[in-house]
Parts: sequence; C-alpha cells; structure tokens
Amino acid sequence: MHDHRKLGRELDLFDTDPLMGAGLPYWLPDGAIVRHTLEEYVREAERAAGYRHVYSPVLGKRDLYEMSGHWDHYREDMFPPMDLGAEQVVLRPSLCPHHALIYRSRSHSYRELPLRIAELGGMYRAELSGVLGGLTRVRAIHLNDAHIFCTLEQAVEEARAALALIARAYADLGIRASRYRLSLPGEGGKYVADPRLWRRATALLREVLDSSGIDGSGIDYEAAEGEAAFYGPKIDVQITDPAGRESTLSTVQIDFHQPERFDLHYIGPDGAKHRPVMVHRSVIGSVERAVAHLLEEHGGAFPTWLAPVQLAVLPIAQAQEERAHEVVRRAVARGLRAEVSGPGDGTLGARVRAARLVPYQAVIGDREADAGLAAVRLRDGRRPGAVPVAELLERIAARAADRGAELWPAA
Repeated sequence: MHDHRKLGRELDLFDTDPLMGAGLPYWLPDGAIVRHTLEEYVREAERAAGYRHVYSPVLGKRDLYEMSGHWDHYREDMFPPMDLGAEQVVLRPSLCPHHALIYRSRSHSYRELPLRIAELGGMYRAELSGVLGGLTRVRAIHLNDAHIFCTLEQAVEEARAALALIARAYADLGIRASRYRLSLPGEGGKYVADPRLWRRATALLREVLDSSGIDGSGIDYEAAEGEAAFYGPKIDVQITDPAGRESTLSTVQIDFHQPERFDLHYIGPDGAKHRPVMVHRSVIGSVERAVAHLLEEHGGAFPTWLAPVQLAVLPIAQAQEERAHEVVRRAVARGLRAEVSGPGDGTLGARVRAARLVPYQAVIGDREADAGLAAVRLRDGRRPGAVPVAELLERIAARAADRGAELWPAA
C-alpha cells in the first residue's frame, strides 16, 4: 500500500514548510513536471471538446459571494474578508461566480449556445488543521473547472458529454471510478430553499445517469442525502485509495440557482430574453487530489507520458559520457524528458536501482557507443537488448503520444 505523502517526499515531487503554512504545499521540479503535463492534457482534451479557456482572479468582492449565495451558505469554509479601503475582498472558494460574471459581461444569442468556458484556477478554503493531509486536503486548491451555459433542452446532453469526457480521462490516466453518486440535499439550512429548482435539477441528473455509459444503457449509481452543493444536486465520481478511503474526484452539476441570482440570459429565436442553464463540471477535480491519487495508484511509477523522467541514460564508464549526453540531446529534441546518470552518481547497479521508477533505461558501454546502440532496460524488469538509439527514441515517443500502458509492445 502506497502513501502519496511519503512517496512525494522520497521522489522530490512536493513538500510543505511551516513558514508557508499547513495545507499549502509547494511543488518541486519533478512534481511541477507531473502537474504541468496533467494540466496540459486536460486543456487539450477540453479544447478538443469545444471548451474555450479563461483566466479569472482569485479575489472577489464580498458582494460577489453574497450575490452567488456562498456568503450565506458556505461562509464557514471561506477565509475571512480583507478590508481594502471601503471595500471587503475575499479569497474565492469557488470559480463559478467569476464565470457567471464572464458570461454576463457580453450579450449572447441562442446560436452561441452551448457556451463552454473552462479554467484551471486557484481557490481557497479555510480547512481546519486537523483535516489537512498531504495533497488530498489542502487550503490552496487548483481546480480543473468548467461551466457550460446552455438552453434547458441542451442541458442533459452537455452533462452526459461531461461524464464521457471524465471517463476518457480516467482511461488515459489509469484511474478507476469506484462508484457514481447522485448527491442530494439533506436536513439543515445550508441549502438554497427552492424546492422547484431542486426537483428540476435532480430529474435532469437522473436522466443523465440513466442514459450514459456504454451504448447509453445507463450508469449504476447510488443516491446520497446531505452531499449536494448548497445550490443544487450533483453527480460525484468517487475514487478509492489503496487504504480503502473514498473521496470525490470529479463532478457534474446542473444549476438553475446561479443563473437566476446573476440574472443571466440569452436572446432566443423569438427575440425575447431566456434564462440559460449552468452546467458545472470538473474532469479531474483538483490537481492536488488527482496527483495524490495517481501517486498511490501507480506507486510512483507513472505512465510514460506522465513520468517526470521518461528515459535515464546510463554510461558504464566516463568514456561513454559524451555519447550519453548526445542521446539525451536527441531525446529532448523529440520532446522527451531524459537525463544522464553517470559514473559519478555511483556504480551501475546503484544507478539502475535509483532509476527504478523511470520507464526506460539506456545503458551505454563501448560496444553500444561505437555502434550507435543502447542496451535497453525496462521498468518492469524486461531487457529487450541493444537497439539503435533512433528506434528506442521512436518507441518512447510513440508510447508517450498514445498514452499507452505497455512499455514495449510485441512487434
């Protein structure tokens, strides 16, 4: 069983410092590579699915969150307001109010809908120190968030497409969903009091779940009271870590509340104003929680496309170091991440062990250097033998491009 906190420090991926504060991790170079690669993957997938990306500030006036309902229903999880002259500003606990304002800033026709806007943005939640842990529960969160503004008739299809996008991402990342949950309101006053909107949103999400999955045959799910957002029900995609602890990674929500609070509208084919539906969705949730889960799922042995170092080049002796550096230069020119581990780093056996989580190792001795070859060792223990350097780099590039799990497929 792997603990991402222990692995993250052993592999120099991330750490914390008491002077920065609890729940505020920082990313070291190799961890930054994993994070950046994951972020770019999500942005590419979103662009292909018709999303357009925006940036919005991590601060907002208190008035904004009063309008959205966060101040009334979510205040205990927010950082205190900061006085700024005659105004008060707040570290945002969510991106959706900002995206509602971005939508509201321009007039929209029904011909523009669905309008899909996405952002990988920072948000802050005042988690108590007793619940903080590694990357899974933090105070500074970087969320892969998006909001789709659409007509009522488009809402089910947009939510269904969001679930399909989540499923494709999980397949590429090697993540398994443990179950799907329809999160409904529970007892208490933390929810917006509008039964009509709750019933409409819940009915649509049930339709989404019942018509998703393979061949539209539906997805098995469980309803859970008390797990909804304050403004509406949601579909939560649950994951389970190696210790059996369950958490939410991805979500899809249908929201009638915030379009009303922000007075959002579009011009319909009849020339009149109509209220859009706001579909919230997150493919991989927070980057922090996603990396924590991937670390534990793969034990630090990331898939080739996500690995901080994809190729370790190991010259046997100093005489082959220049050739090793040449191999690295060729790899980098192919867009690969490669490093030399030379004799100064220890014996060959010690260097092989140190690079045990790197997908590919290329050992270069006199024979390989003279012939333009590399003796290949794979992370899974196989040794395909000596191959031309160009062939090795081609194979690695192909595995990185197709995000395949197999390191050395049979010819």
